[in-house]
Amino acid sequence: QVQLLESGGGLVQAGGSLRLSCAAAGTRLGVADVGWYRQAPGKQRELVAEISSKTSGGRTTYADSVKGRFTISRDDVENTVYLQMITLQPKDTAVYYCRATFSAEYDFWGPGTQVTVSS
Repeated sequence: QVQLLESGGGLVQAGGSLRLSCAAAGTRLGVADVGWYRQAPGKQRELVAEISSKTSGGRTTYADSVKGRFTISRDDVENTVYLQMITLQPKDTAVYYCRATFSAEYDFWGPGTQVTVSS
């Protein structure tokens, strides 16, 4: 059974940093496209950053709103995908989710972790 678990969220002041982790059990994240999404109150869930599978080259993509501030990476030994976030702003406040996509029919979400940025 595949399980994803996010961690690393919390309360931080504007300008601060956090590193989110997405740990997997029951699968290897290296064979999946892994994305970090976020959902703020009253808003739709949006893709923040994604890293493609190793066989697809591990390419990274970012939403324009986080380019230059967020970095997604994968540690194959730890079987974890990270989202390093710097220069956080109140608009980054949201629940952050990771998603591992193996195929059109086979993808999984974690339960999410709350990030709150105070001004």
